[in-house]
Amino acid sequence: MNDKVLDWAVRIQAIAQAGLTYGKDVYDKERYEQLRAIAAEMVAEKTELSVDRIQDLFCNEEGYQTPKVDTRGAVFRDGKILLVHENNGTWSLPGGWCDVDQSVASNVIKEVKEETGLTVFAERLIAVQDWRKHNVCNYVYGVVKVFVLCQEVGGTFAENIETTGIQYFGRDELPDRLAVEKTTAEQILLCFDAYEDQNWKTLFD
Repeated sequence: MNDKVLDWAVRIQAIAQAGLTYGKDVYDKERYEQLRAIAAEMVAEKTELSVDRIQDLFCNEEGYQTPKVDTRGAVFRDGKILLVHENNGTWSLPGGWCDVDQSVASNVIKEVKEETGLTVFAERLIAVQDWRKHNVCNYVYGVVKVFVLCQEVGGTFAENIETTGIQYFGRDELPDRLAVEKTTAEQILLCFDAYEDQNWKTLFD
């Protein structure tokens, strides 16, 4: 998805959505709708998705367009970091989209519980990153990724619909198959750095 044409399509969609939100003239709104349709066609042309599917994913929001927030929890035990085994066979830090009724801290706690069965509390903010600068991009909207150092309280793995297992990995033991759109090796190593540094200062793009 790292492609200039797709970047242009995303920007056109954002302009069109803002125009539909704040525009007053009926003819201008008609033009913004046309721009939005063109943006969807551009994305469809560069991907394997149909225009209808792109419309559902890309053009179904209202109001000023903003990035989505993805929270990831870094949980350590004996110097090793907790990763979850995804249904597709890849590994990532536990986490997911921030729900509308949750804060960053509460969402991390909730996601870790759902995906691992463990109870944690959010301890420190590690980093806030622009997803486009660090991850393989597979969405047509912006994502802000928030990494939080968490302290394990208790619990055991519980079967769920998102993950098939959990495992702790040392700095030099990271699995080859990472869900790089969610968590890269560099991001995991960043979590190790924060865990090992009591004077860690939050990084942000």
